[in-house]
Amino acid sequence: MSEIAIRVENIAKQYRIGLLQERPDTLRDLVTSNVQRAGRWFKRGDGSRSEGPSHIWALKDISFEVERGQVLGIVGRNGAGKSTLLKILSRVTDPTLGYGEIHGRVGSLLEVGTGFHPELSGRENIYLNGAILGMRREEIDRKFDEIVAFSEVGKFIDTPVKRFSSGMYLRLAFAVAAHLEPEILVVDEVLAVGDAEFQRKCLGKMSDVAQEGRTVLFVSHNMSAILRLTQETIVLDQGKMVMRAPTPDAVDYYLNMGLTKQGERTWSDEDFFNHKGPFIPIALRVLNLAKQVVDTVIAAEGFSIEVEYQLSEDISGLRVGIYMMTTRGEIVFTSFDTDAEHMFEKHTSRASGRYISRCEVPPDLMNEGRYVLGVNASSYRIQRYFQDDKALTFTVDATGAPGMQWPEPRLGLVRPKLDWSIGKVGR
Repeated sequence: MSEIAIRVENIAKQYRIGLLQERPDTLRDLVTSNVQRAGRWFKRGDGSRSEGPSHIWALKDISFEVERGQVLGIVGRNGAGKSTLLKILSRVTDPTLGYGEIHGRVGSLLEVGTGFHPELSGRENIYLNGAILGMRREEIDRKFDEIVAFSEVGKFIDTPVKRFSSGMYLRLAFAVAAHLEPEILVVDEVLAVGDAEFQRKCLGKMSDVAQEGRTVLFVSHNMSAILRLTQETIVLDQGKMVMRAPTPDAVDYYLNMGLTKQGERTWSDEDFFNHKGPFIPIALRVLNLAKQVVDTVIAAEGFSIEVEYQLSEDISGLRVGIYMMTTRGEIVFTSFDTDAEHMFEKHTSRASGRYISRCEVPPDLMNEGRYVLGVNASSYRIQRYFQDDKALTFTVDATGAPGMQWPEPRLGLVRPKLDWSIGKVGR
């Protein structure tokens, strides 16, 4: 038996937008469609000729393989092509170019109620979905009570599902998809419909499914769930696969997309043409030991962060600070330029003019990884003059950091060099 569960070769999907349905439902729809089609052959009022429907490539040249038993995450912004890819793999729609190979029966949870017949009861839909997966009635019988118990819709199991709420639909749909034991489980971002308790329940079940050795494709905007459930993740952007990597690296890349990565963020006059406040940011920079602007710093050497700004008038009580976060939004620390008492006393008032507030991050403090810097300028409990939570990102290189003789990743947001002593007690 092949060890490849899914093989995708150069898949592309093109849609025509701005069209009515291709197959009219009524005579009126047919007449309307023909009139509109004929109208496209005539000139418009401005003398230009209609170009017909426009096209959009939802996917472009996607190729990858998924091994049997692997749990693969798929992330990307809205419109990146995630759902289109899963619909192709679930045979809901056909690709325009390329092909995919599926080895094993597929259970799909693409959107609420996919595969359910609205006129059938919950019980009948469970057996219908099992039959579609190629399961015998005896197999479905063994799982039936477990499915109903998980979905918590037992009271309504003989009610037509068209009368279900969206939450009931979701509960039953997920229970069916997860419990009927397809060899390949395809799950799109549908868990957001459920309440928090049900989401936790679903994630726990998906974790169980993954540990059972079944192949799972999981699309989600919940990065915690992606990190918890998947080993590898694909990043899609504008229909293209831009990265496939171990999940932590892929998540960091995805969360960094669109952020400034040159070690410096500058603001121009155009950014503040309507700004009337006295604080005008000019630049935020990350500097290495040689005071050069860099995107990557060495943890063992330390580095500095500076904020350059202009004050158009005198300000009392101003504090300028930074927020350092991981790319997943975890706060590492917050620091302001007047945290020290002597700095607070010295700079209680600042005259108009151009300033640089610089802080020094000591050596052997930060752990390796990609970090986000935010900047804030305010007078405590009086006024916030400026804030940018995600001004730029930079990388910390752990070369020379404590414990590098062991290749294992060091857990934690910081990696301090601490003094230890070792002494023998007794004989």
